[in-house]
Amino acid sequence: MVQALVKINENTNRVLNVVKAKFDLKDKGKAIEFVVNEFVEYENKPELRPEFIQKMKKISKQKSIRVNDFAKRYGLS
Repeated sequence: MVQALVKINENTNRVLNVVKAKFDLKDKGKAIEFVVNEFVEYENKPELRPEFIQKMKKISKQKSIRVNDFAKRYGLS
């Protein structure tokens, strides 16, 4: 574990206190870890590009084909 002495402004301090209290964390270090982990999780969620969304909408409007036995239809059995 790395220890660091950080300077934060009053507003950030209040936010960390709220996070600490809301999630029942032991100290502000845990609150900082929590906030950073939430940010990483948020950033790792891929956003769909508008072009992809348009393409999927176009595909969803196309006529579909009913298939009773996928393996038989495509020679997989």
